[in-house]
Amino acid sequence: MTVQPEQSLPVVVTTKQGVATVTLNRPGAMNSLDVTTKEALLAALRAVAADDAVRCVVLTGTGRAFCVGQDLKEHVRLLAEDPEQLWTTVSLHYNPVVELLATMDKPVVAAVNGVAAGAGAAFAFAADLRYLAASAGFNLAFTGIGLSCDSGTSWALPRLVGPGRAKELLFFPRTVDAREALDLGLATEVVPDEELAARVGEVAAGLAAGPTRAYGAVRRAVAFSSSHGLTDSLDFEDQMMTRTGTSEDHRSAVDAFLAKERPTFSGR
Repeated sequence: MTVQPEQSLPVVVTTKQGVATVTLNRPGAMNSLDVTTKEALLAALRAVAADDAVRCVVLTGTGRAFCVGQDLKEHVRLLAEDPEQLWTTVSLHYNPVVELLATMDKPVVAAVNGVAAGAGAAFAFAADLRYLAASAGFNLAFTGIGLSCDSGTSWALPRLVGPGRAKELLFFPRTVDAREALDLGLATEVVPDEELAARVGEVAAGLAAGPTRAYGAVRRAVAFSSSHGLTDSLDFEDQMMTRTGTSEDHRSAVDAFLAKERPTFSGR
């Protein structure tokens, strides 16, 4: 059996001390998404979501781009050869990728190392936190090529910037630089390019050492309440409180509080 060298894999996963870093690895194509890359990304996210040893997930890219969305060279070829495959890729690839990023039972951090466009921007929006290199930016490029938005953009973007600004960014695609992204609420923090990996590593390590079930419950509750009324949201909070209240992490935190010590969380 021939083992494909890591540097040629379109998606690389590294795990260290509870943090799984999922890296899009097509720097020569600005980490654009051909079918092979989408399938590899989906498989990687399913694996880290199901791995109880992984307590925080980081999504990033190699080279000067985070991800520029659909591979347009493949797109043009498929338009001529197999257009049906283009339109099924939303349901087969983009939708499950975003759903995993937004709902897996552990925190997700986007380390946006460069431009994030189209579906690439949407992947970052699906994360809980977005740390941007100073040279990075977002571009909602969909209408620029005559397409609607996908990958959860219509769900995440209005929640981050409001529906009016979301439509403006979608109607008039442009690159929103890191500083403006911070002002709009699209970025959690902007850091110098050379400090991005260290800063995200610090944040991810802290999350991986934290109460994983509580983080998962909080992200579920926030997502639920954004599309439900107060009564239903209160009921859902009740469910999440019961779920976390019976966890080992809650018990250990209470014991640590009584002993006037810092809690140590196991993620269970």
